[in-house]
Amino acid sequence: MLTTKDSLYANPLGEITAFAFDAAVVNVFPDMIQRSVPGYSTMISAIGLLAGRFCRENSVCYDLGCSLGAATLAMQQHIAVKNYRIIAVDNSAAMIGKFRENNSAGIGAGAVEVCCGDIREIVIEQASVVVLNFTLQFIPVEDRARLLAGIFAGLLPGGILILSEKLAFDDARQQTLQADMHDLFKKAQGYSELEVSQKRSALENVLIPETFSMHRQRLLGAGFSSVEVWFQYFNFASMIALK
Repeated sequence: MLTTKDSLYANPLGEITAFAFDAAVVNVFPDMIQRSVPGYSTMISAIGLLAGRFCRENSVCYDLGCSLGAATLAMQQHIAVKNYRIIAVDNSAAMIGKFRENNSAGIGAGAVEVCCGDIREIVIEQASVVVLNFTLQFIPVEDRARLLAGIFAGLLPGGILILSEKLAFDDARQQTLQADMHDLFKKAQGYSELEVSQKRSALENVLIPETFSMHRQRLLGAGFSSVEVWFQYFNFASMIALK
């Protein structure tokens, strides 16, 4: 699959509209995510390994907010048990369309069901693995507890939730440091100051990060017995919650 370079914010925009996972973003998404999220490839690889460890026969793995299906495909590559399904869901029709276009052979031959829909309306059932990979941060804060409670209810005992998020920090110095380092990371990937600034404005009030303590509190409140960060690179982290 050819990767188109992300230049959506390379030129001055008269009006910066709210970020959306539309056709323009979908076209450059593989390049955008790699150059914007520190450690993204590592997290995707680990999701595959974790799915291989936790997926059981006759269970379901969910990729909620699947975008172009990177986590879904990583899971599919590492799961060795028989009679399982992966349900991949995203509310962006453009994302789902490109996912199906890029992976039609694998989807047709395997256990993957790709759905366009609101993950808040998906009933989680018989799940051994649930992935929220940079998805919860785009869900309204007031809906997050109910979503996680539904995931917990649908997980089998011993099941796993993998939650990757951009983090906020209670300490003002840490917040400034981590945000600055993320900006430096993006510039090191070739983004200009203008691109970084304009995309930041586009994401304001669309991507709402929270602290790890808030995530942990909410996950424990939903019923999970153990919540830990397994990976962090500046203000991007991935957590494991166990039922």
